[in-house]
Amino acid sequence: MTVDQIVFLPGLMCDAAVWEHQQKGLATRAESYVAQYHEVDSISAMAEKVLSEAPYPVFSLAGHSMGGRVALEVLRLAPARVRRLALLDTGFEPLAAGEAGRQEAAKRWALLEFAREHGMREMGRLHWAPGMVHPQQISTQVFDDILAMIGRRSTQEFHAQITALLARPDATAVLRTISCPTYLICGRQDAWSPYSRHETMKDLVPSPFATLVAIENCGHMSTMEQPEAVTAVLAEWLDT
Repeated sequence: MTVDQIVFLPGLMCDAAVWEHQQKGLATRAESYVAQYHEVDSISAMAEKVLSEAPYPVFSLAGHSMGGRVALEVLRLAPARVRRLALLDTGFEPLAAGEAGRQEAAKRWALLEFAREHGMREMGRLHWAPGMVHPQQISTQVFDDILAMIGRRSTQEFHAQITALLARPDATAVLRTISCPTYLICGRQDAWSPYSRHETMKDLVPSPFATLVAIENCGHMSTMEQPEAVTAVLAEWLDT
C-alpha cells in the first residue's frame, strides 16, 4: 500500500492533541505533520506558514475548525500542492456585517479578557469548552483533555487567533473552484459550526468532488469526541 502524506491543521486554541488519534490510527497509511501557528494573526499568514513549513511538496490536507479556514486559504494559494482536502467542523463566511459582527467580536474579546484575568484553562472550563462538545462529554476525560490543551495556549496566541478570525476571508470563491476529492465532516450536534453550514459548503463545491459525512452523537470537537469514527472516515478519504 502506498504511504500518503497528510498535513493536519488544528483550530482555535488547539494543538497536535486534537489530531492525536488520527495520526496514530492512520500511521500505517500515511506520514503526517501537524502545523502550528504560534502568534500569527491572519488566516492568510497562517496558510503561508503552513506552506513554508510543511515537509511534503504535495499532501492531503485536513483542517478542523479554524484550521479548515486555513486549509481553504492554503488551497487558494497553492492548489497544486493539495492532493485531497478534508474540512471538519468549520466555516467559510467572513465576519457578519453590522450588529451581528460587532456582537461576535465583543464576545471573543471578552473571552480574552477573562483569560488574562483567570487563565486560559479556567476560561475554557467556564466559558468556551462546554459549548464546544456534545453534552454527554461534560466532565469526561475528553473534556479534561480539551481543557489541558487550552491551558497550553498563551493569551498572546489567543489574541493573535481572535484577530485572525475576526478578519477571516470569505472562502466562497475557493469552495467553488475545488477540483480535488473533498470530505466535509461535522459533528451532528455541532452548535458552533452546524451541520447545515457544511451542507451549504457541499453545495458550493463542484460535483463530483464533495462528500458530506455526519459524525453522530458529537459536538464541535469531533476528532477528540468521536475519534474512532473520524479516523474511519479519514481512512475512507485516503482511498479517494
